[in-house]
Amino acid sequence: MKETFAIIFNLLHLLSVISKQQLLTHPYKFKLPPYVKLLGTIVMIIFNPRGLIIKPQNSFSERLVNGLETLGPIYIKFGQALSTRPDLVGYETATQLKFLQDKLPPFPISLAQQAIQQEFGKSSEELFQKFWEEPIAAASISQVHKAQLFSGELIVLKILRPGIYKKYQCDLKLLYFIARLSSFFLPKLKRLKPLEVVNVFNETMQSELNLRLEAAAASELSDNFLGDTTIYIPKIYWALTTENILTTEWVEGASIYNTNDIVNYGLEPKQIAAKIAIIFFNQAYRDGFFHADLHPGNILIKPDGRIALLDFGITGRLAESDRISIGESLLGFLKRDYKLVASSHLKAGYIPPSTNLNLFAQYCRTICEPIIGLPIKQISIGKLLGELFQITQKFGMETQPQLLLLQKTMVMVEGIGQTLDPEINMWELATPWIKKWAVKNLSFEAKLLRQAKKMASNLLDIY
Repeated sequence: MKETFAIIFNLLHLLSVISKQQLLTHPYKFKLPPYVKLLGTIVMIIFNPRGLIIKPQNSFSERLVNGLETLGPIYIKFGQALSTRPDLVGYETATQLKFLQDKLPPFPISLAQQAIQQEFGKSSEELFQKFWEEPIAAASISQVHKAQLFSGELIVLKILRPGIYKKYQCDLKLLYFIARLSSFFLPKLKRLKPLEVVNVFNETMQSELNLRLEAAAASELSDNFLGDTTIYIPKIYWALTTENILTTEWVEGASIYNTNDIVNYGLEPKQIAAKIAIIFFNQAYRDGFFHADLHPGNILIKPDGRIALLDFGITGRLAESDRISIGESLLGFLKRDYKLVASSHLKAGYIPPSTNLNLFAQYCRTICEPIIGLPIKQISIGKLLGELFQITQKFGMETQPQLLLLQKTMVMVEGIGQTLDPEINMWELATPWIKKWAVKNLSFEAKLLRQAKKMASNLLDIY
C-alpha cells in the first residue's frame, strides 16, 4: 500500500511538472491525438490554470530539459538516454537533451561518512590517513571523494546518494506504466518499442546502482586489454568496494579539453584521437563489451600517452551477430558498397524480408556519399542520424534497443575526436582497423568457422 501511494505521488508530481512546462498543451511539432490534448488540458486546469492563457516563452526542448531536471536524478538519466533517440523526440529535442546536466548539489559530508561507517564498520579516520571532505564531483546517482590510505596511496571513493535505489525503483515503475500507456494509446510508438527502451535503460542503470557491478565491469575491460599499452584502467580496491561504495586508485592525467597539457607531454592530439577510436572499436567489435559513457570527463591522458578510462557505470554488450552485422555495414559504407549495407541489414533482421534492397541501398548512398572524406567539423551527426532514422521509418525497420548505447557512444567518440582535432575524420581513422577486422571476421573462412561452431552447438543441445 505504501509503495502504491509513492507511485501515485510520483505520478501527480510528474503531471504537475508536465503542466508547468506546458509539454502537452504546447508540444511544438508533435502531433498529439485529440484525447491526449484533452488530457493535457485537464491536467493544466488542475495544476497550472494560468498556462491556459499564458503561452510558454521557451522552446519545447528547453521546457523538456527543465522538466526532467526538476523531476530529479532518474529522469535526468532517462533524458540522457532519450538524447540518442531523435526518431522518438525529434532532432532538435535530442540535441537539447545532450545538455542535460548530471550535476546536483552534494549531499552532506556527514552522510558520506555515515555510509563509510555502515559499509566497512570503521570510520573514515580509522580507514584513511586523509579524507577530503569536499567532493570532487556530485552527480545524480553518486558523489566522489578523494582519500589517502595509510600506505600513502591516493584513492577515489564513489558513494551512492542515500535512498537513491529506493527512489529509482519507484520512478522505474512509473516509467514502465507510462511506456505501457503510450503503447496502448499511441499505436505509432509501438515500432519504437517504448517498453524495450525502458528495459535497456533499466539494465544500464543496474551497474550505476550496484557499484560492485561497476567494479566488475572495470575488471572485465582490464582483462580484455591485458598487454595493451594504449589503455589504462584504474586499479579496483575490492576490500573497500561494496554495492554502495566503489574505491579505485587516483589517476593523474590531462583532460582532453586541455590540449596544451597533452602537447606539453610531447604527445600529438591527432594520435590520441586515433588511439581512442581504436580502443572503442576493439571494445565494441572485437570484445562485444564497451564503455558506453565516453564523454571527455571520463577520459584522462597520462603523460606516457596511455588513455585512462574512468567511471564504468554505463557499459554495453553486443552479441556476435550484431557485431558482424554492424561491422559489415561499416565496411560497406567505407567501401561505398551500399548493397552490402542493405544485405547485412536484411540478414540481421533489421529490415523486413520484403524490403527492396536496391532501393534501400540507393537511400543509403544518398545520405553517406556527401560525408565520405569530410572532416568531422563539416559533418552534422544529428542530421546524419536523423536521415538514417527516416530511412528506418520508410522501410519499416524496428528500433534495435541493444544498439542504443552503441549509437550514443559512437557520437561521443566522434565528439572527442573533434575536441582533440577539429579536422579529424573518425571514419578515416577507423578504416585500417575495420578492414583488418573484416579479414578476420567476414572472410569466407571466418563464415565457415562460425557455421561449424553453430552446428556443433546445435548437436550438443540435441544430445
